[in-house]
Amino acid sequence: MKLLDWNALTKLTDGAPLTVERVRLRDSNIAIEGAFELPPLAQLTAEDQVFVVAFVRCHGSIKQMESFFGVSYPTIKNRLNRIGELLPFAEIEHGTSTPSAGELLARLERGEISARDAIARMRGHHDDDRS
Repeated sequence: MKLLDWNALTKLTDGAPLTVERVRLRDSNIAIEGAFELPPLAQLTAEDQVFVVAFVRCHGSIKQMESFFGVSYPTIKNRLNRIGELLPFAEIEHGTSTPSAGELLARLERGEISARDAIARMRGHHDDDRS
């Protein structure tokens, strides 16, 4: 199925769960039949898949995502949280570790945080988690 066909499939199913029953290798006559569940990323809507791809292409920079989509930080953060809830295969503990100075400097170089944020986080103050 071509990439554009996924969008049509998403509209057709209206977000209802689906099962793939046949897979065929394009360059051979080999086909496999059974009940195959789509991977979690493929189960997202086409719009959410585009959002995830953009996030990866922006190297996780919310600042770049704000600029790319023309929306505010809270809008990006809320959408990331919503999509994250749909992808349960990676559990992450929040607030249990402090980033190293090297990690903070790398984020500063990528433009993900300001110099003021980097200094505050090195001092242990990270009230404004905007990265």
